Parts: sequence; C-alpha cells; structure tokens
Amino acid sequence: GVEVVGTADDVAGAVARLKSKGLNPQRLILTKDDMPGARVRSLLAQADKLGMTLARMPRLTDFKSGVSDRMEVRPVAVEDLLGRPQASLDRAAMARLIGGRRVLVTGAGGSIGGELVRQVSEFRPTEIGLLDHAEHALYSIDLETSERHPGLARRAFIADVRDRERLARVFEAFRPELVFHAAALKHVPLVEANAVEGATTNVLGTVNLAEEAIRGRVAAVVMISTDKAVNPTSVMGATKRIAESYCQALDLAREAAGTRFVTVRFGNVLGSTGSVVPLFQRQLAQGGPLTVTHPDMTRYFMTVKEAVELVLQASALGTGAANGKGGREGKIMVLDMGEPIRIMDLAEQMIRLAGFRPGKDIKIEIVGPRPGEKLSEEVFHGAEAPQPTECPGVLLAAPRAGDLASLRPVIAELEAACRLGDQVRVLALIRKLVPEYRREEHAAARAASA
Repeated sequence: GVEVVGTADDVAGAVARLKSKGLNPQRLILTKDDMPGARVRSLLAQADKLGMTLARMPRLTDFKSGVSDRMEVRPVAVEDLLGRPQASLDRAAMARLIGGRRVLVTGAGGSIGGELVRQVSEFRPTEIGLLDHAEHALYSIDLETSERHPGLARRAFIADVRDRERLARVFEAFRPELVFHAAALKHVPLVEANAVEGATTNVLGTVNLAEEAIRGRVAAVVMISTDKAVNPTSVMGATKRIAESYCQALDLAREAAGTRFVTVRFGNVLGSTGSVVPLFQRQLAQGGPLTVTHPDMTRYFMTVKEAVELVLQASALGTGAANGKGGREGKIMVLDMGEPIRIMDLAEQMIRLAGFRPGKDIKIEIVGPRPGEKLSEEVFHGAEAPQPTECPGVLLAAPRAGDLASLRPVIAELEAACRLGDQVRVLALIRKLVPEYRREEHAAARAASA
C-alpha cells in the first residue's frame, strides 16, 4: 500500500512528482547499511540541491530491546561519506597470528594503537602488553581493555621507545612473541618544527625496538608506516621511510636472528588525533570558518577500524600465517586506500551534514599549505610495481631496501647528532638516508596557493 515514486537514480524526478501532488519532502533517508561512500556523497549533493537534509535509518544491530524501541533516523556520519565495500578478511589467519601469543602494542594510547589493542584482544592472545609514554592515554586504553575483556591478562607499561634501557626492561619482563609498533611522532608541521625529536622517535625509537625484539627472539614485529614516507617532503615522512628501510633490511637479514619484520603502509585515518576531521568538527561547533590549506589538496582516508582490520590481515599475509608461504621478505604491505578525497569537498560535505550551506552559513577559508605538506599523497614510489595479494584490500610493494652494513653507520651518526640537538646535521643525514627527500617542496606548494 505504499507507493514507490522513483529510484535513487532519479531523486530529483521523484521529488518533482511528490511536489506536484502537494507534498514537499524535507529529508532523504538512507536505509541501506553498506552504501558506498561515493554514492552517499552523490545523494548528499542531490539532497542539498533540492533543499533536503540527509539521514539514515538505524542499523539492525542498533536495536537493543526488540521492536518496541522507538525507531529514530540518525544523522549521516562522515564515515558514511568515505565508506567503501568491506574487504573479505581471513579471520582464521589473524587468529593463527595472534591466538595464544604474548602481544605487545607500542603507542597503545593513540588512535591506531588503541584500535590495535581492541582488535588484537578479540583473537585471544595469552597476554597483551600496552606501551605508551603518555600516562592518561595509557590509563584510558588499559581501563577500556579491562572492561571489555576482564579475563584477558594484560600489563600497561609507561615507557618511551626512545629509551633503550627502559625498553630492554619491558622486553625482559613481558617477553613478547609478537609486537605491533605504532608509536611515532606523526603530526607533519610539528615534526617539521622539531626535526631532532622526530628523528629520535621515528628512527632511533624503531631501531631500539627492533634490536630488543631480535635480542628477545620475538617471532614478528609489525611496523605501522605512512603514505607520507613515499617521495617525502616532510621530516615526518622521511623519518618513517628510514624506519621502513631499516625494518626491510632486518627482514632480509633475518636468517641470523629469526625475527620477521613486516611493514604496513597506509594513509590518513579518519578522525585520528590531529587529523582534519576533528579540526573541521571543532570549527563547525564554533560557527566556522573551516580552514582548508589549498583548494586542490587531496588525501587518502580510511576509518580506523578498517585500517586496523587490514593491518592484521596484512600482518598475517606478511608473516605467512595466512597461507604458510614465505617469499615476502623485505617487501612492504600497502593497504588499498581507494580514491583520494579532495579536502575542499570534504569541508563542504561536512557543512551540509551539519545542516548548513557552504559559503553562506559557514565560510571556508584557504590558509595555504603548512610546512612539509604535499598537495597530494602517494602510496607507492614511482619505481614500485604494486602486486596484488590474496586479500583484495592489501597490495605488495618492493621499494629500495638498504642493507644493514650501509645503514647502521649513518644511523649511528644520526643518533650522535640527535643527542647534540644538531638539527642541521640531522637534516643532512636524513637526506643522505633518503635521497628522494625534498624538504623545500612545501614552499612551492604554498606559493601556488597564493
């Protein structure tokens, strides 16, 4: 008895037919849970053009106490705009990787580290270790883990990966069998202004962790990397590229040590600390304006849940837990980030989701690229030929891998320069280790936006 007035491909026509009958629809409601982000963005634009807001029905899993619950539509979230089809995941392989092992997560209080703790805890590790140097962040994830998994043995370690002696004590006390290394300094402009600290944490911290893992006979270390390590224009990206190279070199030389090193590279995580979405949300709450660095700036995005699911999948593939195969030593697992999103479009869509009109109710200001920023990111070096894997969401890259004999002396020089706080020397050594690093490019990007 309910008339179908049109399809989702003809929203404008359906609205016109309703208006001809004296009906004036005010809201477009999505009822499908897994609609692709591109489709949601298109429907948002159509709804806005027709003077309607966009909302969605609650998911079936949102009903907690049966059909008597009041059914309320809810706002469309930013995650809906960027949503992508769910990759098919090999959970049995993840269980083989994690189940029955002592697992240590560094940077456990951060966005990625915290989600790693949540998902790793689901696969029944023998014990989980949470390591972070930020006390409150560590307290929060430790408390959450105790509430969600009261039967899971866990230990929280206040420690900084920069402190080799403290790391050694943690490894001796906890004896991890699998390590997820998410600890890093990641905020591009801050690391640009604090290059010595960036190198100390991202490079030397990774070296410290890797050496302790080898000494402690850890089965595998999974290092979280970033698309900013590809042809880097920032200190953050360049230091992460050095960390990638070092882990690649160790993985290629692992016959002597027995520890696998798997590097997983991906782009921006939606809503992570310091990212653009929380910034836009805060600016919206203040009535604007929203600040965009450049009208053509694009970024890859994925939700933190999807990113960590694929990190675990990539880790299982990289260590052979997924198929029992080797042959991926020294390679980098790259998450398929889909299509890049234009930041200007994201700003306009978030304004519309809040029920306002971009440029009228809420202004958007172009403020120019910040130090170290690129207009667009890459997930592969030009020389890398990406290869598919058994998992549709994970690709395999083989960037230039340094050898330990040439890397270690320069990293030793870098450590000495960091101890002295010699930024000029630190930057020179970073350039030596990452020849493709071009720090000056951000100035050209800023000029292009003027």
